[in-house]
Amino acid sequence: MLSRFLPNEHVKSIFDLQPTTLKERGIKGIITDLDNTLVAWDVKDATPEIIRWFQEMRENDIKVTIISNNNQERVQVFSEPLETPFVYSARKPLSKAFKTVAKEMELSKEEIVVVGDQLLTDVLGGNFAGFYTVLVVPIVETDGKITRINRTIERRILNYMRRKGKISWEE
Repeated sequence: MLSRFLPNEHVKSIFDLQPTTLKERGIKGIITDLDNTLVAWDVKDATPEIIRWFQEMRENDIKVTIISNNNQERVQVFSEPLETPFVYSARKPLSKAFKTVAKEMELSKEEIVVVGDQLLTDVLGGNFAGFYTVLVVPIVETDGKITRINRTIERRILNYMRRKGKISWEE
């Protein structure tokens, strides 16, 4: 059961996902979390670096959709200037939003990666839905109230997995 919490890959940031590498692996789509994955949870707009990253993905024909458990206003204000599809109130880790987005992208599960900073929402949800999952280091160490609870549980899971030799990266 705990293997459902394990990502397929761990990277420092979203910027480690480069279009050439993704295309070599047959990846044509990215489903990404918003808060603490793309920008800090309390930052309203995309940074210039994030804007460039989205442009680079678009130029390389890699579709990107943002899936967030946050409210419509938060996700819409961030996503619309990027001209990026989004799902708000996604209810991650439930797999419905992930599967819906894959269908809208018209891509198979093998052609999509799910990226996020939380084991209990992004990785678990992506794994339940059958996608390749990538865990990123959270942009900032502060979190909203619910996420702080999740982080405590995540640390326990990661420590257990580390002791069992299932993961080797450091936070």
